[in-house]
Amino acid sequence: MMFDGIDLLAVLAAAVASFATGAAWYTVLGRVWMRAARLSEADTRPRPFLFIASFACQLVMALIFAGIIYHAGPMTVSNGILSAVLVWTGFLATTLIVNHRFQGASWALTVIDGGHWLAVLVIQGIVLGLLG
Repeated sequence: MMFDGIDLLAVLAAAVASFATGAAWYTVLGRVWMRAARLSEADTRPRPFLFIASFACQLVMALIFAGIIYHAGPMTVSNGILSAVLVWTGFLATTLIVNHRFQGASWALTVIDGGHWLAVLVIQGIVLGLLG
């Protein structure tokens, strides 16, 4: 199933893999993240809509990221990883740093969230490079 040269099944696989990566990331770092974000257990109680919305965003992200990789060169694992690092550095890390500094958030929160988004993009780049 292709859309302008982009394999939609690879996009779905990348979204699933990155969603699972995020779940693992925050399972391991959940307590540290809650302290850094100044949240209580009650604040982070699982709500189904948030998980559905998060997955939908991962799906959109994987589709757009596949388009970036596809238009930047051949769909390979190395291009996927390189694109992940460039997109993360240029857009996600910079956005988190600015937003967290204006919000008065801790650097720990920036590192935890930034690391999560780097992992998400690298996983998406690998999956898209392998399957796309």
